[in-house]
Amino acid sequence: MAIVRWDPFDILPRWHEQWSKMADDWSEERQGLTVYETDNEVVVEANMAGVPAEKVDVSLEGGVITIKGEYKKTEKEKEKKKVVYRQARQAKYLYTTSIPCPVQANKAKAEMENGVLMVTLPKKETVKPKKVKVKAKAKK
Repeated sequence: MAIVRWDPFDILPRWHEQWSKMADDWSEERQGLTVYETDNEVVVEANMAGVPAEKVDVSLEGGVITIKGEYKKTEKEKEKKKVVYRQARQAKYLYTTSIPCPVQANKAKAEMENGVLMVTLPKKETVKPKKVKVKAKAKK
């Protein structure tokens, strides 16, 4: 049997590579809030996994959007089942961010699908891009 020199730092590059991959996977899966805009609207997408739509509160004030949501199992739900195994069954989210341009808050729409809340905020007419048609000047 050969004697092999052990270098404790030999595993660091592999460990770093595995850790980086895990961190990348985690950040992709747990993205919390995304804000983007199109020509006509500002869209806010928020991860609200585990929170039913009726437990989500969205408010707009002074160019700032706040999204809150919380879910806990009630005592009635706990009494109905004999628990064999449980991970935490509680979800709580709070997002606050500014909106990049003036919007029509009274025309906002919010929909929840697969644990993602999508809030659509129509832009005010003054901030929508205007197209100017260019005509060729007639020759004399």
